Amino acid sequence: MTPTPHDALFKSTFSQPEHAAGALRQALPAALAARIDFASLALQPGSFIDEALAASHSDLLFTARLEQGSRFIYVLFEHQSTMHPLMASRLLAYMVRIWQGYLERHPKATLLPGILPVVLYHGAIAWNAPVSFQDLLDVPPETLAQMAEHVPQFRFVLDDISNETDEALRARAMTALGRLVLWCFRHSRDFDELVKLLPAWRDVLEEVRREPSGGAALARLWHYMFSIADPRDPEKVLKALLAAAGPEAKEEIVTIADYLREEGRREGRLAGEREGRLAGEREGRLAGEREGRLEGQRSTLLKQLRLRFGELPEPIEARIRAADAAQIEGWTERVLTAPTLDDALTER
Repeated sequence: MTPTPHDALFKSTFSQPEHAAGALRQALPAALAARIDFASLALQPGSFIDEALAASHSDLLFTARLEQGSRFIYVLFEHQSTMHPLMASRLLAYMVRIWQGYLERHPKATLLPGILPVVLYHGAIAWNAPVSFQDLLDVPPETLAQMAEHVPQFRFVLDDISNETDEALRARAMTALGRLVLWCFRHSRDFDELVKLLPAWRDVLEEVRREPSGGAALARLWHYMFSIADPRDPEKVLKALLAAAGPEAKEEIVTIADYLREEGRREGRLAGEREGRLAGEREGRLAGEREGRLEGQRSTLLKQLRLRFGELPEPIEARIRAADAAQIEGWTERVLTAPTLDDALTER
């Protein structure tokens, strides 16, 4: 799976437990959230899930203790910018792999830790695909009722912000960066609208800026905004962001714009170098093939001359070995009809 700018911003932000805790607490039912010790939330390495999932770039796996006790659960935090009709099936596959990994590390275990699947969604339309695994089964309702005890049953937690209001996002009990990222996701399909509304979020930008790692967080945010804007007119995008974000953000935004320009030039140079190298390799290969064919034609001509005129003087062999393609072609045409060796090798 090719990562999107949305995936990159989701992972860079919500892989940090302090930002993920607020997002998850907001998404979960209040009674369930109250049973989870979010202060113990800990990110698990990407390879912890499965090598096959390492390239997903859109899922995060956490552990968290339950009710201040020794038991823990896994929280699988998934991000979707488009609707996936088989999301429940995909999550079940992830969950099975997580349990398999747990059993490999705890071969004597007789119980499995719980896994809580949560999906953050910000698509163009509200989510209308099944959130329950059983709803994916193509079985008549009456039969499914009889099968219910014998097939997997779970619903994933869906946080659909596609129709959330800006006021509701601003009011969420989350970190400033978390609220700002969700707001960006909500407006990511209309960059002009995002820029138009950005001045109202300058206070949140300033709140992020005051954090110890706020500069790096805002750099990732400006990078994201450039990546979702129209790439055909980067100067227009730069001017729009500078006007909307305020003077406090000027240095941050210009720095990212300069970085992206240099990155574009570097990629252009690398592409040119690659193309030049490939062209050189192609030309070298073709030249080698031409020289190989010419060498074969020289050897054939020498054999024909020896058959007609006997052993050849060394200067004659050297002359043929050094001849170009046009000379070899002319001599080859005359070798069978020329009365003497000199006539065969006469330049015309």
